[in-house]
Amino acid sequence: MLITFKTNAYANITMFGDVGLKMLEMIDFGTRVPGAINAEDVPQALDNLKAALEKMPEQVEAAGDADDDQPAVSLHTRAVPLVELLQAAVEEETYVRWE
Repeated sequence: MLITFKTNAYANITMFGDVGLKMLEMIDFGTRVPGAINAEDVPQALDNLKAALEKMPEQVEAAGDADDDQPAVSLHTRAVPLVELLQAAVEEETYVRWE
């Protein structure tokens, strides 16, 4: 499963389902897919995501199977595009949705 985050203020961000669901948990506006956040709630979602990332140690997760030669990527790194998307939505005062 893939989850795509969308807003009119930024390019779409697509994440693997497990990472996308973790991001939804951290923004704390429900994990139901599809879903959306009203424009007036986006600043709170951004604050929730940043706070959750600050509390979390920067653990590195494998990008694939342990046998793969793929580089490991932390959840903090994976969150960067979503943080940027939420910041753009805050600046443009627009909603964010995911499917």
